[in-house]
Amino acid sequence: MAKTLQTSLSPLAPESFPDMLPVPGVRLGSGRCGIKSSSTKLDLMLAVFDRPATVAGVFTKSSTAGAPVRWCRKHLPKGKARALIINSGNANVYTGKAGDDAVKAAAAGVAKLVGGRAGDVFVASTGVIGETLPIDRIVKALPGVHRKLLAKPRAWHDAAVAIMTTDTFPKGASVTTEIGGESVTISGIAKGSGMIAPDMATMLAYVFTDAKLPADVLQKLLKSAADKSFNAITVDSDTSTSDTLQLFATGQAKHSAITRLGEPALRAFRKALDALCLDLAHQVIKDGEGAQKFIEVAVTGAKSARAARRIGLAIANSPLVKTAIAGGDANWGRIVMAVGKSGEAIAETSLEILVGGHIVACNGAPPPDYDETPVARHMAGRNIEIVVDVGVGRGKATVWTCDLTHGYIEINADYRS
Repeated sequence: MAKTLQTSLSPLAPESFPDMLPVPGVRLGSGRCGIKSSSTKLDLMLAVFDRPATVAGVFTKSSTAGAPVRWCRKHLPKGKARALIINSGNANVYTGKAGDDAVKAAAAGVAKLVGGRAGDVFVASTGVIGETLPIDRIVKALPGVHRKLLAKPRAWHDAAVAIMTTDTFPKGASVTTEIGGESVTISGIAKGSGMIAPDMATMLAYVFTDAKLPADVLQKLLKSAADKSFNAITVDSDTSTSDTLQLFATGQAKHSAITRLGEPALRAFRKALDALCLDLAHQVIKDGEGAQKFIEVAVTGAKSARAARRIGLAIANSPLVKTAIAGGDANWGRIVMAVGKSGEAIAETSLEILVGGHIVACNGAPPPDYDETPVARHMAGRNIEIVVDVGVGRGKATVWTCDLTHGYIEINADYRS
């Protein structure tokens, strides 16, 4: 049986779970099926759509993706969803035929309760890799969870809790926007703390809206939002085998039909979706395993946006940079090292690095009047800002990460014990 390690609340956690806005056409239920070590912990959630919803998704690029990811990839092209089921405590990854059979059984069990086909039920699992999923517990618990389906705000909180593993707080975000002058709601939940590196979308995140959007438009909106949010975060450079980001649209909003991505009526919705995804992605970083500091790395002057992103991730993934920040050490030389190892073009004599708004390097050397005091003061804070201009072009990108502390080692050394 998987045992989920409990950790103290992240110092970067929000003061409270947000006031979630119900999404017309979506009901959520959560329960306990006994996969987690404690029988009192929520470890199963179910989302059901009153009518088939349009669905989009992006998934891990890992070559060892889990059975749930393979199932979702197979059925996504149909563009329709009747329900979503997620368990925590067991990832159902690298479990052979038993893993595939478990996914089919979970989907069939949900389809029997809500009506429809198993292929219209999307499935996800998160937790320990390589352990057979006790699907009998899930199937047995499903009717009870189904009876608890609600459209109320509390249901969103419980659903966010039910998908947690080493997370220290549930993650949610909710906004209202408009399409063609008509009100539209977007609400989402996410989980993630460790094994987080951007390679499509990161960890598990589920976004729901009452907008009326065709699957192809929804897919393009989601991919664009992911690239600017979940694809721009990293905790430990390890890409999960279960990474999933999905967007479900119930079509109950009253706006006029949208047929293509470029329609002006979509501008506000697209902006709101991007912001909501970035909010959830930032919450994942603020709950990074052992994290004490939230770090923003902005890169400018690169050969291209892709090059800027690679440079930013070289800095954000560097254990030396992350441990220096953890210790409040104003050792900007480690940032220089990380820029250099990225393999991207730079102009060394034009390279400029700022930490907390203070120039620490420029023109190939430290500034003549460099004073480490304000830099060290910034490094001692909770929110760290690093800006790097590499002086070769107009490419820019921003990525986010957290520091690397003893807590990360403790959590991952004891994860299964």
